[in-house]
Amino acid sequence: MKNILLLATGGTIASVEGKEGLVPGLSAEELLQYFEHTSLDVNVTCEILMNRDSTNIQPEHWGQMAEKIAQHYEQYDGFVITHGTDTLGYTSAALSYMLQGLRKPVVITGSQVPISFKKTDGKKNITDALRFACENIGGVFVVFDGRVIIGTRAVKMRTKSYDAFESINYPYVAHITGNEVHYYWKPVISEQKLQVDTRLCPDVFLLKLYPGTKPEIFDYIKTLYKGVIIESFGNGGVPFEERSLLPKIKEFSEAGIPILISTQCLEEGENLYLYEVGRKVAQYNVIVSGDMNTEAIVAKLMWALGKTTDIHEIKQIIETPIAWDLSTDWGAEE
Repeated sequence: MKNILLLATGGTIASVEGKEGLVPGLSAEELLQYFEHTSLDVNVTCEILMNRDSTNIQPEHWGQMAEKIAQHYEQYDGFVITHGTDTLGYTSAALSYMLQGLRKPVVITGSQVPISFKKTDGKKNITDALRFACENIGGVFVVFDGRVIIGTRAVKMRTKSYDAFESINYPYVAHITGNEVHYYWKPVISEQKLQVDTRLCPDVFLLKLYPGTKPEIFDYIKTLYKGVIIESFGNGGVPFEERSLLPKIKEFSEAGIPILISTQCLEEGENLYLYEVGRKVAQYNVIVSGDMNTEAIVAKLMWALGKTTDIHEIKQIIETPIAWDLSTDWGAEE
């Protein structure tokens, strides 16, 4: 029999009707009653770590989750975290960086409809998550609607449908049918011991470009943030005519403030060296995101800034694949 620790953090799955709409409120005992009769050969211990709508989850809460898993790592065979769907992808990515060398599964799930409702997806998702938490595998995973996604590649695509999450730019790990896990690929179990590093710097700004973005915005960003992610167009181009952003990017680079260039395109990643608009910004020692998704980029930059303020070290951390967050064949200069 497997021993699983279920950490509840709130979210839709644990929500009840409140005076102003749905609000997380189920107790550990109430959550447990929904899957205590499962056919899985598993012993579940449930603990309410927090009861939050995931909109209110902050980077500091990621650290609490990671530390709780580290605290009980030797006592359990696997871990399940129930979580609201809206920021679940950020949490799964952050835990992938903070918990390295996992030899046991950390599985994050939630639901689109509260588990106490008649037409809920919560019962299936939590049962599937428990099933996968019994696997002989290591890493952080998202289990939702029968799909298993590596933690750094999960993105919420839909606000209502049960198949809310997709794996972006990377194959699904597996799918779950009943008590059966069918693998597409299986991460190799780490030979390292668990390494826990919850140091984060949340002073990261995400700027989504649009035609007409004023370069003066960087003057305000500079006073509040220590790192900037620019979600640019297509392959990563940045405007250099009319409202040119290049002088401000150069200024940040010279001041040692990391600038990371990403793309608003969800699939296939960026390649700064393909077009002139990309090559002009690449000369300023910017960091490139490859095919990472926004959730992973934000969490990784916070984690990198928590370790160092050296712009060259930060660039190396971001551009090095960790927990399958970055394909090795993304657009490099030819």
